[in-house]
Amino acid sequence: MATATIIDGKQFAARLRAGIATHVAQLKAEHDITPGLAVVLVGDDPASQIYVRNKGLQARETGMNSFERRLPATATQAELLARIAELNRDPTVNGILVQLPLPKQIDPERVIEAIAVNKDVDGFHPLNVGLLAVGGTGMAPCTPLGCLMLLKERIGNLAGQRAVVLGRSNIVGKPMAALLLREHCTVTIAHSRTRDLAEECRRADILVAAVGKAQMVQGDWIKPGATVLDVGINRIPTPDGKGRLVGDVDFASAVEVAGAITPVPGGVGPMTIACLLLNTLTATCRQHGVPTPEVRPAA
Repeated sequence: MATATIIDGKQFAARLRAGIATHVAQLKAEHDITPGLAVVLVGDDPASQIYVRNKGLQARETGMNSFERRLPATATQAELLARIAELNRDPTVNGILVQLPLPKQIDPERVIEAIAVNKDVDGFHPLNVGLLAVGGTGMAPCTPLGCLMLLKERIGNLAGQRAVVLGRSNIVGKPMAALLLREHCTVTIAHSRTRDLAEECRRADILVAAVGKAQMVQGDWIKPGATVLDVGINRIPTPDGKGRLVGDVDFASAVEVAGAITPVPGGVGPMTIACLLLNTLTATCRQHGVPTPEVRPAA
């Protein structure tokens, strides 16, 4: 039985970061501009701390300035909004990201709306969401943007492809559908209340699974030869008690049917930070009136 091609997101992300670094160096040399990314962390969630550390490390590796702002878990919404206002005014900061989730006393929607639209490198501000929906030049959220880049690397021209996005979150599902529509795909958003969910998935040339349920998508849900992107990150128990990470797709059965598939870990995940850096470079160029480069992954 045929086995799917494994889409190596970790390797692609490394090549993309190298391409970004080249353009950052050019920006410094030609315009004396260094992109700056500020990440705000509230509280001491261990997973969030790892994410923030990795973002700072990779930003510095591409030649960007990295700024980290920490607030205690007891911080008020007013305190966080004041910190965001400072970053909005800071000309050395071109991109602002507030690490989610936030403590329960803080309204994440209010926080997202407080970030200056032109520094919203997460692509979550309502104005950027609207621009993406109408085909404008708004900032695209990082994970869907990374998925799109992997798809174009694998398939090339996506026009006419039948795509199914499994999941309707504001962070992945909805913006993923908008990006695929922009590439002239025929797009279906499926979710927990979709009738005959497996049959909808079986119609897809491109299946993006972002539903947050471990190994939900089975091999017999997949059209033979389809390209499958697994956005899910779920930890399941193992006999040794350590647990292991799996996606929303049952990889063992899917790999026997799909034409290409992303693994978990090492597939879509690494693309998220790489695209955060890409968005920061784009935001920097726009803020300074410099032509936005077309960044290609290094060979």
